[in-house]
Amino acid sequence: MLLGTLLAWTRRGSSPAPWVPAVLAGHVDGMASKLPVVLAVVGGALVLHIVGLIDDRKALGPWAKLVAQFAVAAITAGPVGIRAVEFLPVPVSIALTTLWIVLITNAFNFLDNMDGLSAGVAAIACAVFAVAAMGTGQIFVPMFACVVCGALLGFLFLNFSPATIFMGDAGSLVVGYLLGVLTILTTFYDPRQQTTPMGVLVPIVVLAVPLYDVTSVVIHRLRAGQSPLRGDRRHFSHRLVQRGMTPRGAVLTIYLATAATGLPAIALPRVGWGVATFLLVQCACVVAMIAILEHAKPAREPHGESRVP
Repeated sequence: MLLGTLLAWTRRGSSPAPWVPAVLAGHVDGMASKLPVVLAVVGGALVLHIVGLIDDRKALGPWAKLVAQFAVAAITAGPVGIRAVEFLPVPVSIALTTLWIVLITNAFNFLDNMDGLSAGVAAIACAVFAVAAMGTGQIFVPMFACVVCGALLGFLFLNFSPATIFMGDAGSLVVGYLLGVLTILTTFYDPRQQTTPMGVLVPIVVLAVPLYDVTSVVIHRLRAGQSPLRGDRRHFSHRLVQRGMTPRGAVLTIYLATAATGLPAIALPRVGWGVATFLLVQCACVVAMIAILEHAKPAREPHGESRVP
């Protein structure tokens, strides 16, 4: 992504190179203008990658990582200017954007508890965001999403169970940060593109499963009197395995759940309130079904009876 933006920057104000596809030729100057944003995002991702590398080799502790996440997110939302809800006062917009980026960063950091889980869910989310952004006439964001999705799929080839390489905090913090930034850069509501205000709910619907996981884990830890940042085996995937699934089966189930909530989100920006409400109810039903299944206790067979083959 950085290389492509740099190439566009070198050609700004001049005719596109002959090898540039016609569909992109008219967007070279626009891509060049995104160079500061790309450099800032890459810089933030690099900082989190270094923090994660250090933590993977020698545990820094959850609070040190959280401080680093807040610092990177605050710089991204403040000086860099990547902000959500920009109709609000600037300080409020910066604060909410910072909290959102940190939330999504931790959601994918929490998901990195089984082979292929965090990378696969992030790849599905990136693919959905790419399609949703293309539907609203954007160019830069779909390319950004496709680049991240391609990188994740290439990594997933060796990370899926049984994994030969592992993500660790050095990868999961970066993936979560990029997804958080991606959701903010995407314009889900633009009257000029005939999109409806319901489009602003796309990130919540697409990321419903990671958000459910991080929320449920934090609630479980607080109810147990533990720090919400302390690692354990209370994650969604762990609870599915405790119900009898194999780790690979649990990961594939979460992939399907992510697709089930995410794919309908593509239509959200272009449907009326009635259909949008239906899609939101469908998403809520999927999440509720997940909660019921993972908390259900395995049934015990009556004494003296055997299972029917």
